[in-house]
Amino acid sequence: MRHLLQRHPVAIRTHFAHSLVLTYALPAEALRPLVPPGMELETYGEHGFVAVALVDTRALRPAVLPARLGADHLLTGYRVFTRFRTPGGRVMRGLRILRSDTDRRLMMCAGNLLTRYNYRLARIGARVEGDSLEFRVDSRDGRADLDVRADLGSAPAPLPAGSPFADARAARRFAGPLPYTFEYEPQTRSVIVIKAFRAHWDPQPVSVDVRRLTFFDHGPLAGTRPVLANAFHVADLAYGWERGVRRSESGSVR
Repeated sequence: MRHLLQRHPVAIRTHFAHSLVLTYALPAEALRPLVPPGMELETYGEHGFVAVALVDTRALRPAVLPARLGADHLLTGYRVFTRFRTPGGRVMRGLRILRSDTDRRLMMCAGNLLTRYNYRLARIGARVEGDSLEFRVDSRDGRADLDVRADLGSAPAPLPAGSPFADARAARRFAGPLPYTFEYEPQTRSVIVIKAFRAHWDPQPVSVDVRRLTFFDHGPLAGTRPVLANAFHVADLAYGWERGVRRSESGSVR
């Protein structure tokens, strides 16, 4: 019966001090097995995409609580760009969760109790010096280690070398986070849809130096050759997630 609790039953609010999202392009066929029933892989040409998100959150708490009762967290997440259709023809663009990491045990326990975000505990550090934003993640299993530096002064930066996107406009469509997050509930063959709340959303393309990233070295994506397709940064904005809504694989509300 645990799955009944994992439907994101609590709306969450926070403040993003910084959010850096790296989007990697991979062959669509390599990513399709990671997309559950009811969802479709979001593609551009022959590519699908995985978002690697690093977020410095402040005053994260249930929406019913004031900001002073929230807590600061460093979070990382790995997500597949997907879409989900409703019977009326509406298309929701969002991210399907693969893995999440956090620097706080309470966040790991509460997150895994109330969601399917698949949280792991990691040692995460973030540092800002001038126009330099750095994140370092040391995961316990070694499968989500990350060391990246972003040059905030480079915005708006050109697309990374080898990016499959034709131009910045195409790349911006894959600037995570997206309006929705999707979780799959196999016990009832349902999709849990979580809508995001965000204010003053204006992600800026930045140049990044990815020194270490182990996620693609393990699991079903081991052996692939992901290509950095874009990198976007946002800062100092209100953000949140609404309560999850359970839908059937065909998109109807349950």
